[in-house]
Amino acid sequence: MMDKTLQEQFATSFLTGGSAAYIEDIYEQYLEDPTSIDDTWRQKFDQYTQEQSGEKDVAHSEIQNYFRQAGLHRSRMIAASGSGDKSFDAKQVNVLELIQAYRAHGHQYANLDPLGIWKQAKIDHLDLAKYELSKMDFETEFRTGSMFGSTSKKLKQIVEELEATYCKSIGSEFMHISDPGQKQWIQERLESSLSSPQFSSAFKKQILSALTAAEGLEKYLHNKFPGAKRFSLEGGDSLMPMLEELIQRAGSSGTKEIVLGMAHRGRLNVLVNLMGKKPEELFAEFAGKKAVEKGSGDVKYHQGFSSDINTPGGAVHVALAFNPSHLEIVAPVIEGSVRARLERRRDDTYSQVLPIVIHGDSAFTGQGVVMETFNMSQARGYKTGGTVHIVINNQVGFTTNRPDDTRSTTYCTDVAKMIEAPIFHVNADDPEAVVFVTQLALDFRTTYKKDVVIDLVCYRRHGHNEADEPRATQPIMYEKVKKHPTPRKLYADKLAEAGVIDDKYANKLSADYRDKMDDGKNVVSNWLPMKQHEFTVDWSPYLDTDWQTPAVTSLSKEAFDKLATAISTYPDELNLQSQVKRLMTDRKKMANGEIPMDWGFAETMAYASLLDDGYRVRISGQDSGRGTFFHRHAVLHDQKTGDNYQPLKNIREGQGQFHVIDSVLSEEAVLAYEYGYSTTEPRSLVIWEAQFGDFANGAQVVIDQFISSGEHKWGRLCGLVMLLPHGYEGQGPEHSSARLERFLQLCAEHNMQVCVPSTPAQVFHMLRRQMVRKWRTPLIVMSPKSLLRHRLATSQIEELTNGKFESVIDEIDNLDKAKIKRIVMCSGKVYYDLLEKRRADERDDVAIIRIEQLYPFPKHLKDVIAEYQNADEFIWCQEEPKNQGAWYSSRHNFQASVPEKGFVEYAGREASAAPATGIASKHVEEQRALVEDALGRKS
Repeated sequence: MMDKTLQEQFATSFLTGGSAAYIEDIYEQYLEDPTSIDDTWRQKFDQYTQEQSGEKDVAHSEIQNYFRQAGLHRSRMIAASGSGDKSFDAKQVNVLELIQAYRAHGHQYANLDPLGIWKQAKIDHLDLAKYELSKMDFETEFRTGSMFGSTSKKLKQIVEELEATYCKSIGSEFMHISDPGQKQWIQERLESSLSSPQFSSAFKKQILSALTAAEGLEKYLHNKFPGAKRFSLEGGDSLMPMLEELIQRAGSSGTKEIVLGMAHRGRLNVLVNLMGKKPEELFAEFAGKKAVEKGSGDVKYHQGFSSDINTPGGAVHVALAFNPSHLEIVAPVIEGSVRARLERRRDDTYSQVLPIVIHGDSAFTGQGVVMETFNMSQARGYKTGGTVHIVINNQVGFTTNRPDDTRSTTYCTDVAKMIEAPIFHVNADDPEAVVFVTQLALDFRTTYKKDVVIDLVCYRRHGHNEADEPRATQPIMYEKVKKHPTPRKLYADKLAEAGVIDDKYANKLSADYRDKMDDGKNVVSNWLPMKQHEFTVDWSPYLDTDWQTPAVTSLSKEAFDKLATAISTYPDELNLQSQVKRLMTDRKKMANGEIPMDWGFAETMAYASLLDDGYRVRISGQDSGRGTFFHRHAVLHDQKTGDNYQPLKNIREGQGQFHVIDSVLSEEAVLAYEYGYSTTEPRSLVIWEAQFGDFANGAQVVIDQFISSGEHKWGRLCGLVMLLPHGYEGQGPEHSSARLERFLQLCAEHNMQVCVPSTPAQVFHMLRRQMVRKWRTPLIVMSPKSLLRHRLATSQIEELTNGKFESVIDEIDNLDKAKIKRIVMCSGKVYYDLLEKRRADERDDVAIIRIEQLYPFPKHLKDVIAEYQNADEFIWCQEEPKNQGAWYSSRHNFQASVPEKGFVEYAGREASAAPATGIASKHVEEQRALVEDALGRKS
């Protein structure tokens, strides 16, 4: 710290926050060459950096704050500037502050709205008078500090260059970034070109060609199918040259795959003019003539597509994801797909696969999954090396008429500031500025491997869709839209005026495109036929199979011994917590057959066996490393060093990849992410584990729109597993039910599996079956809580080496079937309550049958029940209230399984608005009553 004398000397400082720009300029010079600045400043910077960290590169904001507090006297600043003119030196400081103001606030003055309606509030940040400057100073030369170019310029030139860079068609927001290197990189890219790219005539013609195609498709569809919904791109036509440049530039820098997500607007244009979908196929969809071999199909503006595009760096595979009407939910799906592709390529530099997500302005700022996805962007288990976000900002949220109807921030993109992503607003009527910003954004992502946002400020020429009448709610805007020339027209006129083209050239481009539409064939010149390569995934083995496809899930005794040893072994020097150490000791005993195996052992054995077979295993959830209920402990933590050891990563050399991730505190985005991963990687066991089953409520959109229906809408296979802790333990309404009824209600056409395993061996075979069987469909598991350590919920080694998953488990006690009068069917934890009560009462007239798979329903249950020829009472027992659980959704299956004259009765809680009681005593009484009701009185 400074000595007392200096503190007193600097107490009268005039330095305030307004001088931060000057300090930062001096500090920039100090970082580049400490000897280039005055000794007084150098000593202060040296002293400060040593006090903070011993390093030279300290955040500029901290430097500014330090010297504000230190109160460095004006004379020191004048000495540093090298001038004896105090008036000039004061202006010099103000000029540097003005430069910083343009960088920070220039976007608020930029010409961003093509219609000229959106006017930002006037501020004085860029007024010369604020800095005690005027036009009288225009011919005075000042130092430019960190401004790109010569070290000094006349004030007039400084202002003109700053205006051109920050206040024309591009509004750049990057001063919120804390990394000085990233800010400097953006400054130099913008200021070196004055945000005005110098494109060749040939390149400008390419831009015009892309705009012509964008407009041409929309006009063609408008005339051929008037009034049909297409969510046209018109007004945001510059999206097409933007995407073309993204693909070509990404390919040039080594990208091999691009995964693209977007909602409706402009999707048809992307499919035809970017991806190479044949117009004749699109026309057939408009005419309603496209045949769907199986499933429901989906509307044309939800459809996905894949193609290979030729670039200077070789072929780039572009995949456009299928997307439902929930506008932003595709974003985390894209990220999961990208992560799977990166891991398949073993690319830890995040260079070969690029995610691009296209948003709507109101959805981007309005839907929470956007924030959740941003939050994952740099998290270890989810990062993908940065996403290029494009906001098609048509300035109307469905029919809202003002920005303050749809958001509480200045820009719709402000949410991206939470991760310090740079944001580039650009006027969509200036396609050259759009392409320049595209290059800048992609290069930033490539350099820094973090997200970047492009706000394409445009308008929509029609309403929300083509059947809408927008003038009913936006009369002023649509009066302007009606008179406003199209982006293609504006740009063609600009090129003609500059002598790049003549009128005939533009007209011929339009005519040629119409001819291509009439022909109906592929219109993309750089489209390539897709070829198989080492990273191509073959889904053919999983087609035309069903849930009854056989699969061997048992292990040989030799394989069991090897894997059991691997999962129960850890380095001697690892200092384990006492409970974990005891658990690992027990696992060694389980491996040797000394004690029965528990849930955690059998589950871990399933993962180990799959990894040994070369499959990948990925588990994510909010407490997945150890398991919410302290049973898994896939990650062993050293209590002294903090290091960890994962036995499942040490099965053998060349094993499959294993990842267990303690996820960010999100359900919707994380589940969508894992869905995207699973649809991309059929040889990975991908598991999302809820901390409690009802946490899945927060991800219902993913379940409804993707997991339950993705295959039948879009033909997308997916083997995702959801582990949802479920069971009534007296923990209240929020931590009892995984809402089994919701999943069963969604079940049809073998779209999902819903299982309720009740033993460790069952979970072992169930998880192995999910991979070994050549059938990929989501698996929903009502996972246990108390059964993880229940004294009866154990298994023997032989059940893993000889068994299989049993969808129905018959009575296990050695009862005389001829004496059985009542059959109780159940699933899950309640089985053990029934079993213990029956044994305590020494009943021999009731058989308990477990249904371990509720969907697809096991039809052979009927054969199992038929063996009890004297039974005439049939009960379905569940813990859940009557209007929940399996009863309403599956009672027809239960009824079909009993003899013709039999009738299935219900035993369980009464119907309830809440899943469970929160009063412990009431829970115990309800549980006792339903068990007694199910077992009935002894005859």
